[in-house]
Order: sequence, then structure tokens, then C-alpha cells
Amino acid sequence: MKIIHGNLPYFKIFPFVLVATFMAPSCKKFIEVPPPTSQITNTTVFSDDGSATAAMLGIYSNLMNSSGFASGGPNSVSVLAGLSADELANFSNISSQVEFYSNSLTPANNTVYGFFWGNPYQFIYAANSVLEGLSAESQVTPALKKQLMGESLFLRAFCHFYLANFFGNIPLVTTTSYQANNVLTRSDTGIVYDQITSDLLQAQALLGSDYVDPGNNPTTERTRPNTWVASAMLARVYLFRQKWDSAEAEASLVINNALLYNLLPSLNDVFLKNSAEAIWQLQPVNPNINTNEGNIFILTSGPNNYNSVYMSPQLLASFEPGDSRFSTWIGVDSSTGVKYFYPFKYKVSSGSTLTEYSMVIRLAEMFLVRSEARVRQNDISGAQADLNLIRGRAGLPVTTASSQQDIIRAILHERQVELFTEWGHRWLDLRRTGTIDTVMSMVTQQKGGIWNTHQQLYPIPGMEIQNNSNLGQNPGY
Repeated sequence: MKIIHGNLPYFKIFPFVLVATFMAPSCKKFIEVPPPTSQITNTTVFSDDGSATAAMLGIYSNLMNSSGFASGGPNSVSVLAGLSADELANFSNISSQVEFYSNSLTPANNTVYGFFWGNPYQFIYAANSVLEGLSAESQVTPALKKQLMGESLFLRAFCHFYLANFFGNIPLVTTTSYQANNVLTRSDTGIVYDQITSDLLQAQALLGSDYVDPGNNPTTERTRPNTWVASAMLARVYLFRQKWDSAEAEASLVINNALLYNLLPSLNDVFLKNSAEAIWQLQPVNPNINTNEGNIFILTSGPNNYNSVYMSPQLLASFEPGDSRFSTWIGVDSSTGVKYFYPFKYKVSSGSTLTEYSMVIRLAEMFLVRSEARVRQNDISGAQADLNLIRGRAGLPVTTASSQQDIIRAILHERQVELFTEWGHRWLDLRRTGTIDTVMSMVTQQKGGIWNTHQQLYPIPGMEIQNNSNLGQNPGY
């Protein structure tokens, strides 16, 4: 296997991450990760710029080279969190997927263990390994060292963010010491968020303004974080922490950089590779497939156990008449005699010519973050202005909401129809705004399950608790 971004063979540079990240779930703890005998020492790995860069690029390759967490595949955040919420309907009879859909997850669910818990912690371990290797190695040039340390801190924060939002209190992993990680307890979510914020602020200061290629030269590819990517993630984190002024400030930093980022007038252009709306994308690595999202979501002969999801009736009903996102970002397959509506943001199901990259963070989110941050500070006109930019691009009239609470509801609705099936935004929005019980008590019943409030957090994998009794279980499981 070779990394997509360059010609250095990844498995020769950083074999441990490749092995550890995609090992099948077993009795080993995902957060323990003892060093295997094949691990190359950090001194060897980071003896020059090329090996250090290859180690970093290998992490991005692995983010996409699975069906899990960040891949957009069947076990990814975008698919399974969409099933947990009210975005996607399930066709599969695979028990782990049925559990997500019916909101009946158990601590024994291997998908939770392997992909929602295990994958992020493996990427955190890899980022920590790069940070420690760079700290110990003096032969990497200073400019590259800053870049790679910034990227590693960003990725560590990014993964901790999702772990904290899916599981609540979690182990905070900032070292590769398996002796220390072996006995970690769960940290309060506030402490985890403090570390996430600290990591992102450091990343913001270390990273440059340009996107860079494997040679650390400016590039049009938007697949490696720069300082604006860190700012965008900070804006999201501050929104979740209800630090409205900071969320507005960070979102504005990104929005005001019109040389790099623009809200595209055509909805068909948003998810193209290196689009002007893309803040951070991941480059596909699987031959003959553009994005895993396109490969999973696009239906051509009805749903099946692979193409097993389609749009829920709740999501379909949430679009206003005349919303061009309905006609542009939703497809319909009638090949079986039944109409199945499916997410059609990505237009390519398969094909060796790369025209689309997997979108992780984009500019429309920043306008919605700033709109919400503004209205929470009683800046009614500012909030309306940002909201109306998103509505106008969708062919909708300006919002009629004028009170603070009405505008907040309008923003959350706009997030629902703008960011659907992207990185679990809907599930996380329901949780952070305290509306999850109201929505899911009705939706879960329609999905054949029974809603209990504890289900807004996923269960800590039972195997992890078996191996480390310090962890404990989330209430209700």
C-alpha cells in the first residue's frame, strides 16, 4: 500500500499505525496499544523530513482506508449517527446497524467498540506518536516540524471531540505510554474540552495560512489542516461550550478569508474536490471509488445490505417548498417499483477519476455557527443576515423569524436541512440543545424502538471495561 499523497511506501515508514488502527476488535484495549515488536523507533521514523511527513500522511490515508469512523463508509459517523437520529432509515438486517437505528445499543456492540471508540483512539495514539517523535528529533526542519505538530494536535482534538460527544466522560489520552493509558480513568467532559481547546489553539498558532503538499509547499489540495481549519474547529467547539463571543470570532476569521473560502452559488459544486466552500476534506484512497459516502448513499437498484440506508420520512418532511437542496441534494430510486429517496450530495458512486473528496468541515457550517452565536448574544440582525445567506443560496426567501427563540429554532432547522448526513451534525445538535428527548421519543417509536434519555450517549464498550475497571459504564447500560 502506498499513501495517496506521495510516493513514499507507508508501511515501511510507520507500520505500527497501519497494524494497530485496523486490527479487528479483540480482547486488547484500544486505548492501551502496547508497542509491537515491529514498531520502528521515533528516532528512526523521524530522522529526516521525508519520513516524518510520510508518517503524518499515513494517518490521513488510514482515516479513509476503512469502513469506520472518518471514512464515510457503512460504519462511519455520517452513516451510523444519521441512523441514530432522524435522518436515515435502515434496510439492513445486520444486528449492529439495527441497534443504532432502533436506539438500542448495547455495550457488546462490536461496531461501537471497533469504529466509534477504537478508531478514534488509534488515531489519537498515532497523533501522539508523531508529536513525541518530533519533540525528540532534531533533524526535521523547523518549518516542517511546526506544520506536523500543528496537524497532530488538530487531529488529536478532532478525535477527542467526537469521543466526548458520543460517550460523555472519556479517557483523555495525551501520551503513547501504554503503562499510563492502561489504567486511565474517564475525565469529565469539561476537562476534555479544555484539552481540545488547548490543542486547537496550539494548532492554530503552529499551522500556516496555506494548505500544503507533501513537500510542505502551498497547494490547492485542501486535505491537510491549516490555521483556518483549526479556527473552524475552534468555532464549533466554542459553540458547543456556549462561548458565544469566541464562536463568533473564530467563525468570522474563516468567513472573512474570501481569498480561500466562498459560499458557492451552485449546490452541485459544493462537494467537488478542492471546492471554494471546502475548509477540510479527506482524499479518497480506495481504487475505483470517489467517496465512500457516494458509494454508500447512492441507490441504483433499491436498498440492500450494503446500500442499506435511505432518507427518513422525518428528514424529507423537514424541507420547505421551493428548497433547491431537495431537488439537488436528494436523489430518488424507483427501480424496484418503490420510491426510495437518498442523500445525493455526492454525485459519483464509483469511478477511478477523482472529482469529489469527502467533506469534513465546510463554510456553510461557519455561517450557521456565527448566526447562532450572534443571536445568543442578542445580535438579531447579524444572526438573520448569516441565516439568510444560507437560505438564499437554497432559493428560499429571507427568514420571518424575529425573536431570539424563533431565530434559534430557524437556525437549528437550517442546520438540519443544510448539514444532513454530514458527520452526525443532527445527532450532536439534538444533544447539545437539549431537544433530543422531545424529538427522539417520537422518532424512536416510529423506528420500532423505545427511547430512554440515557440513549443520547453511546455505551462504553464492555470489552474496555472488562480490561480496565477504572472506566465504568454510562448510566442506563
